[in-house]
Amino acid sequence: MIEIAAQNRQILCRDIGLKDYQKAWDYQENLFQGIVDSKIKNRRENAGITTSNFLIFVEHPHVYTLGKSGDLSHLLIDENQLKQKGASYYKINRGGDITYHGPGQIVGYPIFDLDHFFTDIHRFLRTLEEAIILTLADFDLVGDRSPGETGVWLDVNTPFARKICAMGVRASRWVTMHGFALNVNTDLSYFEHIIPCGITGKGVTSMQKELGKPIDEKLVIEGIKRHLSFCFEATIVEEQI
Repeated sequence: MIEIAAQNRQILCRDIGLKDYQKAWDYQENLFQGIVDSKIKNRRENAGITTSNFLIFVEHPHVYTLGKSGDLSHLLIDENQLKQKGASYYKINRGGDITYHGPGQIVGYPIFDLDHFFTDIHRFLRTLEEAIILTLADFDLVGDRSPGETGVWLDVNTPFARKICAMGVRASRWVTMHGFALNVNTDLSYFEHIIPCGITGKGVTSMQKELGKPIDEKLVIEGIKRHLSFCFEATIVEEQI
């Protein structure tokens, strides 16, 4: 890792609660663009502006999102059926294919300036995966990576492989946005209306399904923060909004 000032290894953590997807997307974009603009100004004017890193936790109402290279045919219901399910749909600017967000799912958006850590998107994704794997281990669940398939899985390389955490990011000038979605107490029936992440023949699961009981989402969030702090060698600083 590159050597940097200690304050740049801080991650400002905000929990914005239940938030409409578009409003949360706009919230991300504002933070993301602010960091990008500061970096451009620093390069052009040697302005000496210190950029920040943010970790946003949010829960969304039922929504399907399709990444910029995704295939719309992987959404298996039409607009009327979306309304009947109380769900919305967005084509967005992250990588990856289609996924679902909804109540009972912990969504985390790391908006990081990777110049503070390491300028490697693949390493960034693997580090996010590691933090989720460590969090699952706190609950006696064995998460793993599936070669060529971003995210965290259970029972990889078996006929029972199933995804428990989806990931997709966007990056510009080494600033990231979007992130991960961990199924905790998620209604998995909503995944029946998509081909999740464009991957066929593999299932989707949740911590509740695997453990046979509802899970305290606050405990899971605390675990994620602790392990992200460890994996990125950073200090989490709570911010009230």
